[in-house]
Formats: sequence, C-alpha cells, structure tokens
Amino acid sequence: MIVRKKENWFRMLFIWHGSVLPQLLPRLSLLFILSIGVVYFHGTLFSYKVPLNPVPFTLFGFVLALFLGFRNNVSYDRFWEGRKLWGALLNVSRSLTRQSLTLGQRKIAAETIQEFVYLIGAFIVSLKHQLRFTDPSDELRARVSISDYEMLMESKYKPAVVLMLMGRWVQNIKEEGYIDSIQQARFDENLDKLSDILGGCERISSTPIPYSYKVLLHRTVYIYCLLLPFGLVDSLSWFTPFIVVFIAYTFVAFEAIADEIEEPFGHEANDLGLNSMNIMIEETIRELIGESVNLPENGGDATVKIVD
Repeated sequence: MIVRKKENWFRMLFIWHGSVLPQLLPRLSLLFILSIGVVYFHGTLFSYKVPLNPVPFTLFGFVLALFLGFRNNVSYDRFWEGRKLWGALLNVSRSLTRQSLTLGQRKIAAETIQEFVYLIGAFIVSLKHQLRFTDPSDELRARVSISDYEMLMESKYKPAVVLMLMGRWVQNIKEEGYIDSIQQARFDENLDKLSDILGGCERISSTPIPYSYKVLLHRTVYIYCLLLPFGLVDSLSWFTPFIVVFIAYTFVAFEAIADEIEEPFGHEANDLGLNSMNIMIEETIRELIGESVNLPENGGDATVKIVD
C-alpha cells in the first residue's frame, strides 16, 4: 500500500510509483500508433471511409463513464470493507488483551496471559496468510506451542482453529477459578467478533465481482477506444492521436484501478498493507503485557511508505 505525505499539485503530475500508468503504457502506445495510421489514411479502412463523427462517442462516452464509476464504487467498497475489518481486528485484539489482564477473581499468571496474547498474534498472522495464500509456518512456529503448531499445520482453515484454541484457553481459566461465567461470556463476545471478522474477510476473498460483468465492461472500453480515432480524425486531424490517448488513459486507468483494488488483500502497490497492520496490532497488544518488541516484517508486504 502506498503511503505518501500530501504532494504538491505539480509533482503529482509526474508520480510514477503507485500509478497504473506503467502497466498501461504498452496499450496506450498501440492505440497511439493506431491513431496515427487512421489520421494518415484519413479515416479510411480498406478503401472504405468509416462514417463516424464525435456525436455518438460523446453520448456513449457519458454512459460508459457512469458504468465505470459504478464499477469503481463496487471495487472501492470491497477495499474499504477489508480495511474496516482489519481496523476492527485491532480493536478486538486490544479488548481481549485488556480483559485477560483486568478481568478475574484473582490475578492470572503472566505466562498464561502471554500464551493468550500470542494466540491472538497467531490468529492475525494465520488470517493474513490465508487471505494471501502464503505459508504461515515460520510465523506460527514463534507464537504457539509445538503441539498446537502441529495441529495448525494439518488444518486448512488455520484462523478458525486458532479461535478454537483461544476458546479453550478461556474455558481453562474458567475451570481453574480465575474468571466466573459472566466474565467468560465477555471473553466469548469478543471471540465471536473475531469470528465475524474472519468470515467477512473470507467473503471478500472468495466472492469476486461477477466475471461476465467485468468482461462486458472490458470489451466495451476497448472497442470504444479503438473506434474513437475514426470519429475524431475529420475534426481534429493530427491532434487525434494525443486526444485519443488522453481519453483512453482515463477510461482504461479507471478499469485498471478497479481491477487492482477489488481484491484488497493481495500484494499490489495499492492493496492493503496487511503485514504492516499485523505488526502494529501485535506490537500494541504485547506492549500491554509489558513486552517491548519490534517485530520484523516477514511474509512480504505491499506497503511502501514514501515520505519524500
């Protein structure tokens, strides 16, 4: 995820990293060459003058812009929902840590609380790796016992198994008399919230935007851009390639941005920085139990913090 300070308006015109322009350059270059050919042959194709003018492109471009706006709204809603779920994960993790420290008929041993806090960390890293389809073994090994690690590595849905281990921990301290039934229920409420967060992230990850809708919009954008030079050549002449590329950049870039952010948990430059959020959540809950930590950024991250 790109994080920048507020840029000067002029410098933003030339920002490269984090823009979709690099991946669009080959397509825009081909369209520019096509437009030059259309101008050179005065809009004729195999000795046939293509009878197009700017009027239908104006009307159709307006409708196409509305559809692209809807497409981007749908993708951004998925991106923002993913961010809200990880924000809720921070809040619930802090609440569970606070409860382990303050609730109870008598003080829970520090080692027992540490075990629970490390389980929270195991839930976070297993969720991150499940969403990114990566291997969590190294990070899980440092957070759970050997027996729990072996059980987790045999399971497919590791965050759900970690939730079960957290539930067992709460049940154990209840049986040992550290908390009563009411306090156990308070723990369980936050564990249910973690389950809701897990389900929300899985819903976004496993339910993409309908493919037929994406294909229809993709074809429409490119057909519009390929026909555009024939509609502008008579009125713009040699300015046609530049205007066509500028209009095409707007439409194609909107589509590319929507494709990039519709899956917010990946490794693209504008995806959510799950690794950085993971580190921040674990650092804050470990700080609550008196640990001073500076976790390494393992597992790969899309976060690029630029402050120049």
